[in-house]
Amino acid sequence: MADPSLQNTAQFGVHGVQEKRDWPCLTLDEVSDVLAHFANMPPARDVVWHSMRPFSAACVVQLAGEVSASAGGANAGGQGAWVTSCVLKRHARALRSATMLEQEHAFIRHLASKGLPVCPALALHNGHTALELGNWTYEVFLPAKGEDTYRDVMSWKPYFSTAQAHAAGAALAQLHKAAADYTAPERSAHTADKIAPVVPLVSSMCVVGQADFTTALQQWVARQPGLVAALANRPWQQDVARDVLPLHEHLRPLLPSVKPAWGHGDWHPSNLFWHANTPVTVLDFGMADRTCAAFDVAVAIERAMVDWLALPSCGATAQQATHLVVWDQLAAFVAGYQHIRPLSAAEREQVVAFLPLVHVEFALSETAYFGTLLQDEASAEVAYTEYLLGHARWFAQAQEGRELLARLPALLAGQA
Repeated sequence: MADPSLQNTAQFGVHGVQEKRDWPCLTLDEVSDVLAHFANMPPARDVVWHSMRPFSAACVVQLAGEVSASAGGANAGGQGAWVTSCVLKRHARALRSATMLEQEHAFIRHLASKGLPVCPALALHNGHTALELGNWTYEVFLPAKGEDTYRDVMSWKPYFSTAQAHAAGAALAQLHKAAADYTAPERSAHTADKIAPVVPLVSSMCVVGQADFTTALQQWVARQPGLVAALANRPWQQDVARDVLPLHEHLRPLLPSVKPAWGHGDWHPSNLFWHANTPVTVLDFGMADRTCAAFDVAVAIERAMVDWLALPSCGATAQQATHLVVWDQLAAFVAGYQHIRPLSAAEREQVVAFLPLVHVEFALSETAYFGTLLQDEASAEVAYTEYLLGHARWFAQAQEGRELLARLPALLAGQA
């Protein structure tokens, strides 16, 4: 559990809790100024909690009045018709413009219209759902139903139980069924005053989803000045050709059968609110994009069924590490998913082939985020060496990584 004494200053970093935050905590004055732009929102009374999650700043705000729970959709506001708090999230505009956030918000509204347990963003006086002020972009939500069971747990850790893993698999399947007819294109980085061709820090398959992986990667990197700078002193093309390209060879012949669809992009236990062993609200669509169901299932497996934080630094020790895969939870998660939305034979093959690759674009994006935007070279090195390359090597070289890829087809087919 996180140390409560660090709660206002600490955040989760690449290796655990770190005392220094990348982005300053939200203050009462700042929150008050922001909420004045939102429709039917009482004034702020106090900031009562700060999230320790990275990439943005988020807090719970106690309000000096009530707001209707219906403003946040069917799954907001706890048990009553009125609530007295909200959740406010602040992003650097370099990472999320209002346009980028509203693409995400549109997907959430679609899921809500299908009965999915999500929390739509609240509207400003002008009807928009994201606010740009200075160098920041803000969004506001009502509190979600359920308990934040994993609040003090690092992201991408396993579930607490097989029952929770099973229920999470079923919930992701429901999301994919609801998303199947959502036809918006992949997320765009267009803003009012400039065009930045790539949205950073999303789970995308812009590169891994292309048959010519090497050319697609070169073009994708070239469109991101921050990533170009972060990779300038690294032999990245040689590294990727050695550690990642061979994995893509297994996916390439399967790409023509991929059916594009939006996915959550970051499915792990801390992005769900719970009641006992049942997820009752799906949260944090910040990494959502148009990928495909198989890609999104692979993300969910990669981020919660392998205990990456227990993996030693890359090298011989990392390759020999065992007991990282939570096999019983993996079987339960797959069974829960298949019960609601059985994967086709083509999708099952795609899940296996995507699994060692779903981290590639996000890891490179993290390298740019830490190395160029935050000027945190130590964390950028972790993102590049241990995440981008280390995870790929684990799948290709470590006994348990190879075993996971070998056993997964049978698990997906219900034969194990």
